Amino acid sequence: MKKRKMIVFAICLLVAAGILSYIFYTGSWKKVAEKMGIAKAVKVAMPAATEQQAGGAAADAQTKSDMGNMNMGQPRGEAPAGEETPTVEIPTDKQQLIGVKTVKAAIMPLQKVIRTVGRIEYDEQKLATVNTKIEGWIEKLYVDYTGRYVKKGEPLAEVYSPELVATQKEFLNTLRWASQGKEVKDERVSMLLTKDADVILEAARERLRLWDISEEQIKQIEQTGKPVRTLTIYSPVSGFVIQKMAIQGVRVMPGEKLFDVVDLSTVWIVSDIYEYELPLIKVGQMARIGLSYFPGKEFSSRVDYVYPSLAGDTRTAKARFTIPNPDGVLKPQMFTNVEIKINLGSRLAVPTAAVIDTGMRQIVYVDKGEGNFEPREVMPGLRSEDMVEIIHGLKAGEKVSSSANFLIDSEAQLKGVQAMPGGHKH
Repeated sequence: MKKRKMIVFAICLLVAAGILSYIFYTGSWKKVAEKMGIAKAVKVAMPAATEQQAGGAAADAQTKSDMGNMNMGQPRGEAPAGEETPTVEIPTDKQQLIGVKTVKAAIMPLQKVIRTVGRIEYDEQKLATVNTKIEGWIEKLYVDYTGRYVKKGEPLAEVYSPELVATQKEFLNTLRWASQGKEVKDERVSMLLTKDADVILEAARERLRLWDISEEQIKQIEQTGKPVRTLTIYSPVSGFVIQKMAIQGVRVMPGEKLFDVVDLSTVWIVSDIYEYELPLIKVGQMARIGLSYFPGKEFSSRVDYVYPSLAGDTRTAKARFTIPNPDGVLKPQMFTNVEIKINLGSRLAVPTAAVIDTGMRQIVYVDKGEGNFEPREVMPGLRSEDMVEIIHGLKAGEKVSSSANFLIDSEAQLKGVQAMPGGHKH
């Protein structure tokens, strides 16, 4: 009984297998699947897999194409021929709503204005130091406070020097010897004495001159026959006493500074120039100088000198100007405003607002027409008041967005539109 059941079950399995094989080979399975509602799912799954395979094939083809272009020497950063540049679309009505404005990149004359702060200093070329060449003591002081104005040749102090008195006595004795030699009856002896006396006398005169004793004082000594007790020190220039080390009764040594006198008829303006602006500063450039204490009054001057070193803490160099000060209204250590205008020549430029600085790149949005804007990387150069030079990345005549750039950039970021590296070169 059991064997019979087993034989019947085996026959049923063979029949079922034969029917299923017939259905698959003849395509009847599609009709059965449609009746059971699973054909639709199969159709959806198959295209998705097909698209995925197609996308992978396309990516592989693009990679091979890019490598082929690199091998062929295509410039880096430029899209292959026939490939569209990335753009973001901003409808016209939306442009008006967010305030988009465009301007053409053009070659135009640029002018750079450098504004900085200056400080009034003494004109070092008109600074004089008063000292003495002999050892002595200050017996009388004519200028007894700092800041006093003195004229050239005005007495400043009197110095008593024993060495100076001894030299004058030697000079007077030589004078007497010369006069006595002329009284000798023997003509030959008289001539020899007079000749020797003249040589010694001239040496004594030269020593007095080297000690800054004037010819008038030497003649006075010869006429009076008495030595001058003190040496009078005179001012070598007209100006203000800015330092006074001389004190009455103090001992002074040769070369010791007694006074500093400066002529303030002209003064220096020393201004700070930042390191990145130094290449633009040249000797001879004109500058306008103004002071807050004299509103409406300006001085014109040229760059006299650019100092060769930088200050380590401020990273600035010094530029010097010279201006006249006949009335003495300009005082040392006053602050001034300095403005230097520099012509940069004709350069391709766009408004500064048109360039977005991302930190790594500088981007402009080029108007391609019909509401399309292309993000493009550019290289900026020199900057003026409201314009910036474009070294490469743009051509003259191309329109760029000059306002609402950040809104356009936000829209581009949301849509995944990125600027391609490089760009056109003008």
